[in-house]
Amino acid sequence: MEKQQIIEKTAEALRPFETNNLINTMQHLTANQVFANPVVLIIISVIFFFGVIRRSKTVLLSLFALFCIAIIIRFAMPAPGDDLSFQSLLPFIGGGLLVGCVVIYFSLIKSD
Repeated sequence: MEKQQIIEKTAEALRPFETNNLINTMQHLTANQVFANPVVLIIISVIFFFGVIRRSKTVLLSLFALFCIAIIIRFAMPAPGDDLSFQSLLPFIGGGLLVGCVVIYFSLIKSD
């Protein structure tokens, strides 16, 4: 009987990490809620300082790309129920090209 109780407790503890719950949470989060979480701030700060202290272009460009993609998705994503039209794809295309060009420029063209 203990084994069944442990399995039930484990299932209940892992329920917030189900795919549907994660997607629902990500769709309704705001930037203020994300950055108000101290764990997220600590992780971003540690990665940022590691990139600055070690002078790692790869780490800093990865952070830049992740922030830009998050901003693009946040502001260019159509409202739920709206169709994905060509007009709504333009910010994705422009933002993606801009991020790609910056990453390629700093990682391949501009050298130390």
